[in-house]
Amino acid sequence: MNKFKYYFILLVATISLFSCSKNDTADVEPIRDYAVQYATDIANIEQYLTTYYITVTDNPSGTDDQDVVFTKIPAGGNQPSIMSYKDNAGFPKLLSKEVVLHDITYKLYYLVLREGSGQSPCNVDGVLASYKGDYLNQVTADNVTTLTATQFEQVKYPQSILSLYGTVSGWSETFPEFKTGTYESNPNGTITYNDFGAGVMFLPSGLGYYSSGSGSIPSYSPLVFSFKLYEIKRLDQDADGIPSYLEDKDGDGYVRYFASGVTNPDDTDGDYVPDFADVDDDGDNYTTKLEIKNPATGLPYPFADIPTCTSGKKNYLDATCHP
Repeated sequence: MNKFKYYFILLVATISLFSCSKNDTADVEPIRDYAVQYATDIANIEQYLTTYYITVTDNPSGTDDQDVVFTKIPAGGNQPSIMSYKDNAGFPKLLSKEVVLHDITYKLYYLVLREGSGQSPCNVDGVLASYKGDYLNQVTADNVTTLTATQFEQVKYPQSILSLYGTVSGWSETFPEFKTGTYESNPNGTITYNDFGAGVMFLPSGLGYYSSGSGSIPSYSPLVFSFKLYEIKRLDQDADGIPSYLEDKDGDGYVRYFASGVTNPDDTDGDYVPDFADVDDDGDNYTTKLEIKNPATGLPYPFADIPTCTSGKKNYLDATCHP
């Protein structure tokens, strides 16, 4: 009897479990088409650019230098819109560039408040930058739809380097257009930055978090980042001993993967793996790291005391010449 009771309870529990699972299954929204979503995003971004104006703080050596505030132009207002600075001869200057991704061409707007006076990062370098992020969305209330900007993050005093290769695509496409500045250490241990590059990027969601969102950022949200570029750190993505920016063969500030069949100027051996991510850049089956020359001796690292190989042969781990 007890055994019968046990099996009866088990049967009821199993039926209930499957019944609940079937009824509670949530509908999953398919990922939206990139081109369709981009059309919506760029319309919202351009609406923002034409209906908002900026106020910029010009305070050299101050922590608020190049802070920017966005304000909606009131009805009847005559403040210059952000869009009015398009291709301006001076600063602020609103520029745009094309970014090919997801089989479509994005238009990325970025506002240059100050270009900077130092070095520009490559798109796979690290940056020390302060920034503030907002997301754009259309809010409907009382049958009136309004484009709003909601802040989701702010870092005023950055403490760590961020790899552009590990951030959203819009960052790696925008920061190389700016330069660092100068800095000086203060007696109290703080650092004062001057003449740094400062700007604002306006990113379609496809160059941001797209369908995944992030934290409080809803999915499919265009993003607005204001930023100040203080320092850069040269990174070596494939750890081959050559900083990735030096593997930018055409010197345009960007290294990328290209589609199969398309010639990549930054891919020495044509294997569709760009040099910055290729441990064997020349495709000779010897890693680039072992072929780096010691600048003091002209010999391959780490063998500083062996003869240079001739006739196309190379030094390898056993310090002998191989074909």
